[in-house]
Amino acid sequence: MKVRNSLRSMKSKPGAQVVRRRGVLFVVNKKNPRFKARQG
Repeated sequence: MKVRNSLRSMKSKPGAQVVRRRGVLFVVNKKNPRFKARQG
């Protein structure tokens, strides 16, 4: 799993969704599941 250190660059990827779970911000991508990120 590749993880980026910047969430802003992840949001611009096609298929990326920003999800908030239990106060933690996640970026999940159904089209390309390699791109994941979490913050908080």
